[in-house]
Amino acid sequence: MKILGVSAFYHDSAAAFVQDGALVAAAQQERFSRAKHDFGFPSDAIRYCLKAADTELAALDAVVFYDKPLLKFERLLETYLAFAPRGLKSFITAMPVWLKEKLYLKSLLKTELGELSGLGSNELPRLLFTEHHEAHAASAFFPSPFHEAAVLCLDGVGEWATVSAWKGEGNALESLWQLDFPHSLGLLYSAFTYFCGFRVNSGEYKLMGLAPYGRPVYRDRILEHLIDLKADGSFRLDLDYFDFCTGLRMTGRRFEELFGGPARVPESAISQREMDLAASIQSVTEEIVLRLAATVRQETGASHLCLAGGVALNCVANGRILREGPFDRIWVQPAAGDAGGAVGAALAASHGYFGQRRLGASVQGSGHESHPSGDGMNGCRLGPRFEDREIRTTLDGFGAVYEEVAEAELTHRTAALLEEGKVVGWFQGRMEFGPRALGCRSILGDARDPEMQRRMNLKIKFRESFRPFAPAVLEERVAEWFELDHGSPYMLIVAPVSEDRRCDPGSEPDGLDAVRSEVPAVTHVDYSARVQTVGHSAQPRFRALLRAFEERTGVPLLINTSFNVRGEPIVCSPADAYRCFMRTGMDALVMGNCVLLKTAQPAWREDSGWRDRLELD
Repeated sequence: MKILGVSAFYHDSAAAFVQDGALVAAAQQERFSRAKHDFGFPSDAIRYCLKAADTELAALDAVVFYDKPLLKFERLLETYLAFAPRGLKSFITAMPVWLKEKLYLKSLLKTELGELSGLGSNELPRLLFTEHHEAHAASAFFPSPFHEAAVLCLDGVGEWATVSAWKGEGNALESLWQLDFPHSLGLLYSAFTYFCGFRVNSGEYKLMGLAPYGRPVYRDRILEHLIDLKADGSFRLDLDYFDFCTGLRMTGRRFEELFGGPARVPESAISQREMDLAASIQSVTEEIVLRLAATVRQETGASHLCLAGGVALNCVANGRILREGPFDRIWVQPAAGDAGGAVGAALAASHGYFGQRRLGASVQGSGHESHPSGDGMNGCRLGPRFEDREIRTTLDGFGAVYEEVAEAELTHRTAALLEEGKVVGWFQGRMEFGPRALGCRSILGDARDPEMQRRMNLKIKFRESFRPFAPAVLEERVAEWFELDHGSPYMLIVAPVSEDRRCDPGSEPDGLDAVRSEVPAVTHVDYSARVQTVGHSAQPRFRALLRAFEERTGVPLLINTSFNVRGEPIVCSPADAYRCFMRTGMDALVMGNCVLLKTAQPAWREDSGWRDRLELD
């Protein structure tokens, strides 16, 4: 049984391939097109998935889209009618695209698939559609290690749903209830993202990173004016403060009046107001998520929770659910946003429509075969891999200077570079699926260096200096460094740094360069860290590198950030990696068995407009 899942046309287009209930391959279109958050039809991602599965489009049993466009169009029309005559400008802007393309999505998909494969319309595989939150729920539950679990999906909006609750058991997903547009936690958070001067649908994690620098002084104002929050976590927004229903902006005039002036201009200096706004909406979001989690626990009786949707990428809230919530274990879909909808669409069809046996689900004695990686996502290693000969050919084409190092020596040589304070690009194995680099397409640094956060932010990632970095830590050592007794292989849990690892930051505790722990470069201003645990099922060389670094330094962790610069997607190919290496302040690149030092490379020539072309997200 071969099924292709597709998400496209809104943001973060992707494709995923499922065979006999197992996820074989998945990738975002942006990694091939090099256009961040690419929303176009994922032709390149589909070609990759078919190649990885050694099959052709004609051999598929179904292609499944992650949305039902007619339901979404119904929501769009009803919203405009409800607010008429307000929103005329937005209506005029949206309608031509819908009437030309999105309303006829089935025909558009057939045309695109036909052009990609050369097949005629009657030769194409069956085309199916899931609802948006059904795809999210399937992506959360079916790859999880749980036989039975409650499922929460939280995002901006699908067709109508903005929050939905499900009960998963074995091969089945049961829909329990949903909250509908325009009352949306995701859109509330995005409104503050917009108001604080960051880009909606990509800057929400910046707002989360900014929050610890502020105080939640606006929390009561938000709860009093913007949202009516009930004890069970359900809520309604006061739409008089927002403009997303009828306008081309997220917030309206009353929102500006409530918070003392207009939105921050993007790229301008960040003031204390933005820090306090970030802290306030983060506090409200965590409260809502905790109440919703308590409600689904009471309703389902399940001891495990699965999460998906863009709000599930709020790893601070996830950490609080784990520490304070009523569940024994939680599992978050690592590609929780729209890209993961491709995975969910394929799995929903595999298990729900075709009745395929579900792999994994080893918890609670289901008797099913257990995944060797602990879940069905294979550590997110679902993208392309490149053989050593392909890497050498690429490097030779650039005229690069490199040394091939034997397997036994590679990780020790890299650990030595890191101990010396070098920043290392790390390119190994299959590319990760989702927004996080997990040891395959990573930039690495020594977390003990108090200058490393600023250096990597400004000279390598070209991004705001306040942005925190995540530690990748050997799973068996995590409790020695962080207040965490739960695996976090996908970097989706924030946990406090252990008390005995903390330091007195001195007279300026709020300063960016204050040393707060033995690993200051991964310790945020509030003594927290977004932890990635690296267990035995992780990328083997990455785990071996952490062990080698621990042997040299006594510290079993490294800074791990994605191999890209601001405005560009994570690198996919060896050529992407070498270009990024040469364009930034990275000191070394370890790609396959090849080790490259920046000082040994020929001068990099490129037109001067490269930096200007970067999207400022």
